[in-house]
Amino acid sequence: MITRRIFSFLIILLLVFLDQNFSFSKEGSLAVPFDKTIEAVSHRLSNELSESVETARADRLIKRFLRKWEVAGATVAVVKDEKLLFAKGYGYANKEKQELVKPSHLFRIASVSKLITATAIMKLQEEGKLHINDYAFGEHGILNDSIYSNIRDKRTKRITVEHLLRHSAGYSSKYGDPMFLPLSIAKKMKVEPPISAETTIQFVLSRRLHFTPGSRSGYSNLGYVILEKIIEKASGKDYETYVKTHILQPAGVFDMHLGKSLQKDHFVNEVNYYEQSNAIKISAFNGSGKTVFRSNGGNNLQALGGAGAWVASAAELMKFMLAIDGDNAHPDILSPKSVRYMTKTNKKGFSPIGWKGTRKGTWWRTGTLAGSSALLKHQVGGYSFVIITNSSTWRGSDFTKDLSVLMSRVLRSVKHWPSQDLFNHFEAKPEVIALDKLPQFEDWS
Repeated sequence: MITRRIFSFLIILLLVFLDQNFSFSKEGSLAVPFDKTIEAVSHRLSNELSESVETARADRLIKRFLRKWEVAGATVAVVKDEKLLFAKGYGYANKEKQELVKPSHLFRIASVSKLITATAIMKLQEEGKLHINDYAFGEHGILNDSIYSNIRDKRTKRITVEHLLRHSAGYSSKYGDPMFLPLSIAKKMKVEPPISAETTIQFVLSRRLHFTPGSRSGYSNLGYVILEKIIEKASGKDYETYVKTHILQPAGVFDMHLGKSLQKDHFVNEVNYYEQSNAIKISAFNGSGKTVFRSNGGNNLQALGGAGAWVASAAELMKFMLAIDGDNAHPDILSPKSVRYMTKTNKKGFSPIGWKGTRKGTWWRTGTLAGSSALLKHQVGGYSFVIITNSSTWRGSDFTKDLSVLMSRVLRSVKHWPSQDLFNHFEAKPEVIALDKLPQFEDWS
């Protein structure tokens, strides 16, 4: 009897500890420890902190741009010498409720997600859990599971991790991007929608490659979805958990997540997404029979995962970038060797690793989905920035070029930026706790 009372008392103490120190997601699973020492930097910011006479013209340029392109809202962050000089929201996070964009709002970053996935692969290589020359499929591949054994094209067994990273694995969008054909693939694979990423990979494996791996380049969302599964197999953890515990949290990023397809499933501080006035509706990815906009149920973000499903604030996305820029003034999470390898120009003209382009010390990553556009640009010796919108335009993926022109004008318009570092704005700066040192969910017994 006494033993039982002691056990019950200990259980109560444990529950009180969990209630006071941890927050839970909508699904009830253990999320990030709720403690001010690990509060997301974006949650400590306000638009007022970036308002000044010096940046007034920049404000006008951005607002005029949003009006011209009928963009509902945007978030912007600017860094110089590893310091966050500017972080501000513009327009509406939710037009219907007239909710203004704040620095803490989450936006879909689309293919900027590939930079996160590529970083995770390089980290796994540093940990000795894989090598980028490893094969992806076949009996000697990382993904040698039985579900991936139905391989039609023998050349598939020659695909390496590096081929996937550089978009040279043999996949292309010649007959449409398989990541955006969920209902067609469900029908051909004779499964009920919504389909998983694994089903899409199985479908592609049952077809021939579009070119021999390593022979040329062809942009592929599928390749980065396969990399997501490689990360899971090599790490022994699900993709999002590995990225958060080994990439984002060590970089000081605590409010970045994989997004959901439907608006009703969005995070509390996530913006709504808007498409151009002439956008058409399509059949919902989940097979419900409804016709919906691509930005709200048309695209299967859950399956897109590591290729384009992350949501982030501008300030935290900048913090992630500073952790892979090769400048240890803000501690990097990758070795200098890995950073150099990701950004060096490939002799065959293939894409750099994770980045969209790298040239003369300037690296950039773009992202486009229905309802969102993103541009992250790192400029050695100058200013780096990120701009993300919650609206798409008729320009499609070319809209990121317009964003680049806008930000060039914005940077030129400010003669003297406020001398501040918004990463460390508060005087009582909390010490960051290494989350991988804290008890993980599976450790509680």
